[in-house]
Amino acid sequence: METKSKKKSKQSILRMVIRCLIVIIGGFIAAYGLEAVLIPNNVSDGGVTGISIVGSQLFDVPLGVLIAILNIPFVWLGYKQIGKTFAIYSIIGIASLAAGTSLMHHIPVIIQGDTLLVTVVGGIILGFGMGLALRNGGALDGIDMLAVLLSRKLPFGTSDLILFLNLFVFIIVSTVFGLQGAFLSAIAYFIASKVIHIVEEGLSGSKTFKIITTEPVAMVETIRDRLGRSATYKEAYGGYSHEKFIEITCVINRLEESKMKEIISEIDDGAFVTVYDVAEVKGGSFRKTNIH
Repeated sequence: METKSKKKSKQSILRMVIRCLIVIIGGFIAAYGLEAVLIPNNVSDGGVTGISIVGSQLFDVPLGVLIAILNIPFVWLGYKQIGKTFAIYSIIGIASLAAGTSLMHHIPVIIQGDTLLVTVVGGIILGFGMGLALRNGGALDGIDMLAVLLSRKLPFGTSDLILFLNLFVFIIVSTVFGLQGAFLSAIAYFIASKVIHIVEEGLSGSKTFKIITTEPVAMVETIRDRLGRSATYKEAYGGYSHEKFIEITCVINRLEESKMKEIISEIDDGAFVTVYDVAEVKGGSFRKTNIH
């Protein structure tokens, strides 16, 4: 029993170390996107990093120093609102981003002049680095933590508040990089946010289908035969009619979505169907069986 406990402890430590390393790598990738693509072309980022870039340009203070200092109150917010582990990983990530911008400050610029290419490539690199950090439990920018806190106090969603807060950031950016620089910064930030979403959820992703049907047995057998996917049953009751139904739950990948809809339409065209995006699938019997 003691040996098993020690083994679990070692595995837990190893997972933490790997996550820390990936968060650090994410910080350095984001720093590379800033120093090798965006900042030399007068394009900024959103959030605390964007404010730090403006402050660095105005007051000639190293960018890494400002990123570290300005994120301190937001890390404290993250600790109070989300938890100690998140705060620790965020400190590691922000420190990596700050150190990376200092180490790469004189790195050769990989793209110069082409504004479209600058925003796309810079946004992709920045988003990839930030996405790696977020997927492994940390954050590289404190504005998201502020948005989470405000969403609990105000009648707005987190994403709406992030957009609203960044609107002020890009107004500040325009005072240094001009109106064109602010617009380009907003485009780069938008691209980065989409890449973060892809990194967090994966390119293929998964979907959960919940199906209430009068033909549950035929539906599950057809899904198994044509898609090689298993499914689960659950009893459901109509809130108005109090009639008992069988609800089927099945997780598939995005490529199988059209085939699943085809099966549902064929077996029970009147089935009630809800579909959810799934960020991650672990355990169970998600693996496909051979259908050939």
